[in-house]
Amino acid sequence: VLHSCLLVPYFSWKHSHRRHHSNTGSLDRDEVFVPKKKSGIRWYSKYLNNPVGRFLTITITLTLGWPLYLAFNVSGRPYDRFACHYDPYGPIYNDRERVEIFISDAGVLAVTYGLYRLAVAEGLGWVLCVYGGPLLVVNAFLVLITYLQHTHPSLPHYDSSQWDWLKGALATVDRDYGILNKVFHNITDTHVAHHLF
Repeated sequence: VLHSCLLVPYFSWKHSHRRHHSNTGSLDRDEVFVPKKKSGIRWYSKYLNNPVGRFLTITITLTLGWPLYLAFNVSGRPYDRFACHYDPYGPIYNDRERVEIFISDAGVLAVTYGLYRLAVAEGLGWVLCVYGGPLLVVNAFLVLITYLQHTHPSLPHYDSSQWDWLKGALATVDRDYGILNKVFHNITDTHVAHHLF
């Protein structure tokens, strides 16, 4: 229920997160945070490799990265066809998981309808201030923390000939956020253990 309140389809996230844990550090099968091969770098990347471009990229990633990942698999692993966390028939899920994806979608639709009713009653501006703004902050923290837990110049990623589960699980990083470690219930500074257990 709490995931739905954040417009996140719970079971969809649960299954893709499990696959991420099963394949962390794999260049071929990890769900997210896989470094691009030189051949996979987009043509426009050279135009973003400057202070203004980096600021724009970081701003869009922090504010819209999570919803874009859920809706369009932006920054997710490549699939042979369109992948979306809301699509029960998408390539991310198998037949056993489809009913749960429908349930997750129903939860997100119910919350969306509730937000619509709130906007009708209180006004769109009110909903954007009371719900939309805080949601963007939550999304920014989520993207920032998970990005930092899975990326560092010294973290290896393995091709299929070298990867195994333990190497992948150890290819994450704990970060110390000071007092925020307690605020975030230590999910920020115990991430390697999270992947091991």
